[in-house]
Amino acid sequence: MPLFTSRKEQKKVKVTFSNGLLFVEKENGKQQAFPLEWFPKLQNATDEEREDWEQNDKGLRWNKLDVDISI
Repeated sequence: MPLFTSRKEQKKVKVTFSNGLLFVEKENGKQQAFPLEWFPKLQNATDEEREDWEQNDKGLRWNKLDVDISI
């Protein structure tokens, strides 16, 4: 599976997909990993759909996929 990263200036986390996992790295350097099998919509999403996320006060949101993850 290719490595994919989405990062925008206003976001305070880095989101990476690799080897069936979602990695979330916070600005303090701490990293969380989530198996994509927990989120079938993300697991089956295109790179474009995975790239379209936003950070909110509760965590991460993929609007087109209707997926929320608390971090």
